[in-house]
Amino acid sequence: MNNFPIQRILATDDGAGALVLRIPVGIIFAAHGAQKLFGWFGGYGLDGTGQFFASVGLTPGYPMALLAGLVEFLGGLALVVGLLVRPAAAALAGAMLIAVFAVHWSKGFFAANGGYEYALALFAASLALVFSGAGRWSADRALGAVR
Repeated sequence: MNNFPIQRILATDDGAGALVLRIPVGIIFAAHGAQKLFGWFGGYGLDGTGQFFASVGLTPGYPMALLAGLVEFLGGLALVVGLLVRPAAAALAGAMLIAVFAVHWSKGFFAANGGYEYALALFAASLALVFSGAGRWSADRALGAVR
């Protein structure tokens, strides 16, 4: 049964460390996605985010904003619940790499100057979850295999 692709995707470490990482990181991503999609928490919604994306070369802006918002919102919720954490974290890591290079790189390292340190930290957290899986207390563990 562990040879089926879904079992490999759901496989996870049995530790509790992933929970400590995925809950706050998932909340952060879901909140940022909600800013992009719905304009919640002081965000600009799809229209404003799409205009910003187009201004930094991520075109077409509106579809790119929709894609980024969906990845962040749904990926963040997936991390919180612990469901399909590996693919969600991989998508989130990809989104953060795009953010680092398309938006923040030219502004240097520090987030206070618009730099990439925050996006880099979220990239690293996402990548860690790609490797570890969701951990002991997760939907993935309940549905899948433990490594």
